[in-house]
Amino acid sequence: MLRTVFVAGSLLAAASCAASDPGMAVVQVTGQRETATDAASAGSVGAAEIAARPLLRTGELLEFVPGLAVTQHSGDGKANQYFLRGFNLDHGTDFATFVDGMPVNMRSHAHGQGYSDLNFVIPELVRRIDYRKGPYAAGDGDFASAGSARMVLADAVPDTASITAGPHGYRRALLAGTRDGLLYGLDIQRNDGPWTVPEDVRRMSGVLRWSGGDRDDGWHMTAMAYRNRWQATDQIPLRAVAQLGRFGSLDASDGGRASRYSVSAGRHGPWSGGRVELNAWAVRSSLDLYSNFTYALDRPEDGDQFRQSERRMMLGADAQYAWRGTLAGLELDNRAGVQVRSDRLSPVGLYTTVMRRTTATVREDRVRETSAGVFAESSVQWLPWLRTVAGARGDAYRFDVDGRRAGATIATPKLAVIAGPWRKTELFFNAGHGFHSNDARGVVDGVTPLVRTRGVEAGLRSELAPGLETSLTAWRLASGSELVFVGDAGTTEPSRASRRHGVEWNTQLVRGPWRIDLDMAVSRARYTQTAEEGDQVPGALERMAALDVSHAPAGGRWSAGFNVRHLGPRALVEDGSVRSRASTLAAARIGFRFGERTRLTLDVFNLLDRRASDIEYYYASRLPGEARAGLPARDDVHFHPVEPRTARLTLSHAF
Repeated sequence: MLRTVFVAGSLLAAASCAASDPGMAVVQVTGQRETATDAASAGSVGAAEIAARPLLRTGELLEFVPGLAVTQHSGDGKANQYFLRGFNLDHGTDFATFVDGMPVNMRSHAHGQGYSDLNFVIPELVRRIDYRKGPYAAGDGDFASAGSARMVLADAVPDTASITAGPHGYRRALLAGTRDGLLYGLDIQRNDGPWTVPEDVRRMSGVLRWSGGDRDDGWHMTAMAYRNRWQATDQIPLRAVAQLGRFGSLDASDGGRASRYSVSAGRHGPWSGGRVELNAWAVRSSLDLYSNFTYALDRPEDGDQFRQSERRMMLGADAQYAWRGTLAGLELDNRAGVQVRSDRLSPVGLYTTVMRRTTATVREDRVRETSAGVFAESSVQWLPWLRTVAGARGDAYRFDVDGRRAGATIATPKLAVIAGPWRKTELFFNAGHGFHSNDARGVVDGVTPLVRTRGVEAGLRSELAPGLETSLTAWRLASGSELVFVGDAGTTEPSRASRRHGVEWNTQLVRGPWRIDLDMAVSRARYTQTAEEGDQVPGALERMAALDVSHAPAGGRWSAGFNVRHLGPRALVEDGSVRSRASTLAAARIGFRFGERTRLTLDVFNLLDRRASDIEYYYASRLPGEARAGLPARDDVHFHPVEPRTARLTLSHAF
């Protein structure tokens, strides 16, 4: 889907997509920005569109990707739950996310493979989000089978201070601005939430970014810091609602601590007749996560709480070079690159705990995981109406867990065919292979290191009328191994091979101060290997729809927005006999500007006050009272409720 951003009738300028995304190019046409992509399911959103939509959680930045839904099944210090193209992506597996060129997905993570925690991001500092779906770009490697999103930070923002207040102890203070090429941002939040056990979120994010040059020839250096502490109300079984209420907890000591510190640097510009982009980064992060999903199933006396913990250091760099050439009289746009990454976990562990006190070590490991990837792709304009992009990528991995070593390599070809435009309509065909890596601790025990995926999609994109754009995509994706959630461990493990297919329809209308976005998607996910329990993939979202409407008159004092998201039911067990409930949530925003510098904004979440679930699972558990009575475990639906209707008021001032 092609997404361009208009504010008061003009386009918000952004830096070149080509500098950060090898599959996307940007051209300037009569004061507007047009985004040329290689797939109907790829696009870009800008800062104005991001600023216009209310966000209950930072992770909802990814909901700007059409068809992607973001929920939560635990405390707000934890990574979100993501759904896209028939995947319950858990906390990020099979969807690759990058911030300022740094990968967010964590390999061999203590809680889940591909864990993507976006809580460190300050949304007001995100200049652009470039997204694509499917494994069709040579620049995308690990975790990108369902798609990828790249968040690009701003080099400069207006000097602004804002304060936000809401019920349940919600408080947020933001200070951001730019001085002599140095961007700064500080975001401090507190929140108890509607839970019986106050969430007591204490979060701090900070950014310093020094940059120079311009979109054609520039550089940047960025430092980011993030710390968070919280209590958590995890999912509870339906049978406990009468005892606890919807917002109750079965273990008041669940929660965690997280931190992330990073430094990065980048350089882009002309070199040797082409264009080069260089990035390097270092990240130090930590997590201590206390969870209890089965309550008193395994340890009736003390309870089943456990701690997943890790201390991680990540180092990485990438280099890309783009140049033009000719072959047999045809013009070629070429790109090649190399990406390296090293993760060191010292340690990563799983421990049994009681009230956050460690009682035993289940396992504790030192992990080193290193990868190197190379890719190349070439775009050829065969005819005025026919273009192809052919690419290939190769990746090599080394796994080391306490001296036990393993290695793996994989090659993934890619192809895109673009026909048109005819009457402002383009046709797209994409095919390619992708992969996700598995946890190093499983790899050294014999689990497949790199799981191949194979995808194909066909789509069209058209400008039906001035300001009215639409895209339609049919897709299919096969995976060599499915990762599924395990309730009693709070993590994922490899399962059977699977196949998915679906259809997506996205439409955008921009008329004067009005903007309307409509996204709809249906999908079907099945295991390809037969088993007695059934062939449906648990948690696979079958349908979703989202509508976003905003009104921002040029020079006007008032602005408003409304969005609604529908998630259909999904199978919770392989035979489909237990299914989740559908949910429909709405949010609204109204803003008033006092002069040129001061603005008051009211956001209302869950506008209709629906009693829906953010997430639902089906597994066996035993309540403490059941354990004392000597009752056996019971299979039940375990859910985490959406928050009730919540209003937040923000006062911001530019200085």
